[in-house]
Amino acid sequence: MSEEPHLLTEEQDGILIATLNRPDKLNALSAQTMQLFEQALHRFRDTPELKVLLIRATGRFFCSGADLRGGSPNAPARTASAIRENHRLNLNGMQRIYDEMEHVEKPIVSAIHATCVGGGLEMALSCDFRLVAKSASFSFPEGLFGVLPASNGVSRLTRLCGPHWARWLIMGNQKVDADRALIMGLAHDVLPDEGFAEATLEFCRHLTKSSGEQMGAAKIAIDLAAELGRESGRHVERMANSALMLNPAYLEGIERYIKNLGSK
Repeated sequence: MSEEPHLLTEEQDGILIATLNRPDKLNALSAQTMQLFEQALHRFRDTPELKVLLIRATGRFFCSGADLRGGSPNAPARTASAIRENHRLNLNGMQRIYDEMEHVEKPIVSAIHATCVGGGLEMALSCDFRLVAKSASFSFPEGLFGVLPASNGVSRLTRLCGPHWARWLIMGNQKVDADRALIMGLAHDVLPDEGFAEATLEFCRHLTKSSGEQMGAAKIAIDLAAELGRESGRHVERMANSALMLNPAYLEGIERYIKNLGSK
């Protein structure tokens, strides 16, 4: 009997749902997983009817990280520069794929129902929203064998949660539960285990109602504002709105909004 695909996809209400599907391997990220996920990401990016990408998983782990038992087609790197290039170009394309997740001008949501570590946490960090179940937990096990997260985990975690919490996970090698993840800013919301799948879908349905132009501009503007000073951040706001406010959909939307205010 042939093995099931390592990633399943389906469309629902303008949402592309990508499900990690290796429960017997704790959803370790194999070459096949990453290849199928990259295809799904490009399909999401290039299909106007798809408004939101939802990443979720089956089984008792959300993701146990990179598939360390799957082997690599490349010979082991034996110099520091070769290791750096391997991180950038290989590792089943993780850095390339996670960068593209940040660049796609549509919202990407991860629904983390259970343990999420290593490369799986790096995937979640690359999403715009992280909804977590009460049973979820997070860690970077790389410190146990003397290295750092290899696919932007240090930079993204530090940018999102600050150096204080990056030290806790990476230097302190600590595991954090859902409630601590919320305090850190790693999670946007903690939801009950019961009904978690439907609750995350409902959030995605809510996102599909927003203007795609506004979503794309907001994603870029927020990332830029995080890197710029106050004055330059104001310029980004004005530049983004100068395009958005010329959109006929804006004029219709503001008129409808004002009319609804008057009826309340």
